[in-house]
Amino acid sequence: MSKIFLTCAITGNHTTLELNPKLPVTPQEIAESSLEAAEAGAAAVHIHVRNPENGKPSMELSHYADVVDQIRRHNPSLVINLTTGPGGRFQPSEEDPVIPGPRTNLLTPEKRVIHVAELKPDIATLDLNTMVFGREVVINTPNNLRRMAKIMRDNHVRPEIELFDTGDIMLLHDLIKDGTIDQKPLCSIVMGVKYGFAPTIETLLHARLLLPEGSLWTAFGTGRLAYPMLAQSILGGGNIRIGLEDAVYLSKGVLAPTNASMVEKAKRITEDLGYVLAGSEEMRESLNLRSTNQYPTLAEL
Repeated sequence: MSKIFLTCAITGNHTTLELNPKLPVTPQEIAESSLEAAEAGAAAVHIHVRNPENGKPSMELSHYADVVDQIRRHNPSLVINLTTGPGGRFQPSEEDPVIPGPRTNLLTPEKRVIHVAELKPDIATLDLNTMVFGREVVINTPNNLRRMAKIMRDNHVRPEIELFDTGDIMLLHDLIKDGTIDQKPLCSIVMGVKYGFAPTIETLLHARLLLPEGSLWTAFGTGRLAYPMLAQSILGGGNIRIGLEDAVYLSKGVLAPTNASMVEKAKRITEDLGYVLAGSEEMRESLNLRSTNQYPTLAEL
């Protein structure tokens, strides 16, 4: 039986300090939480950064560089996965829908992946969704995805394809067909975002059957269904993800004190089901990621 790799999603964009006061916000807190999650059993960490002054989502390159440098100095084998999701949101203004409203953050594809090109993480997410997301819409056009994917390829960063609904998987097939994405992609099936995949076993099995042949995949749920869907992903043959980006409770009514505590619970579930977690080096080997001695130094960043 092959081992399962666990990714810890440390902070995200939407979890707030009001929801869980233990949310890591500063680069140092995010890096420390990542290292603690690795000690608890995570083979990889998925990173967003925040403005350390107010806790709001940020795309500041220096914050990413600080987090990545601290992780690499203390645990160079830990697999680093950086988000590229921010920069795709559009809110039509009330007066004229052509004019962007204040919550719009649309950026060119090149600006959305500048931190990936500069820092060269092991993995970077590539969201294929164009959908209603909260009070806005997220826009990821095929041409913009091709431009982002090319920058990842040029920098030897493996894309993790984020799939929010069945149409995203159909788009993935087309992107493989035209050479944008390599065959046997690394995928995440995202369940629980409103208007996307419902967090059910039926949805998971349906999405799994639609994936390109040879895909390596993780399925995860959000909120109160994060742990039930984690177990379903294991039983369905996938890998797993957990963290304060996806949920804020450790159990009913109990706020998670740390990301590491969530990883520890996920590890117990995995082992109770008769499976074993892979280490970071095992994940690197299975995904054919770069060796740690190929990382750029801080002076080169």
